[in-house]
Amino acid sequence: MSGGHFDYTQYQIGRIADEVEELILKNGQKREYKEAWENEYHDEYSSEVIEKFKEGLILLRKAQIYAQRIDWLVSGDDGEESFFSRLKKELEELK
Repeated sequence: MSGGHFDYTQYQIGRIADEVEELILKNGQKREYKEAWENEYHDEYSSEVIEKFKEGLILLRKAQIYAQRIDWLVSGDDGEESFFSRLKKELEELK
């Protein structure tokens, strides 16, 4: 595996983004199964809050991409040319 400059913590950003995405998708829905300590329904947030979650999700995904690309560059796995090309490609794929 390449990189390592940030001790692979950029993947934590991805996990946070995944959890935010799950909050958006399951907003107010009935749980498929629940633990004894959980409510029967997922928390329900207003549409305004969900819009901010969506904005945050995009920023988190971008942050993970930038952290990964910077990590590979400073670790010597990528040169500047591949840094720019991979960064551009991954940001385009995000849209």
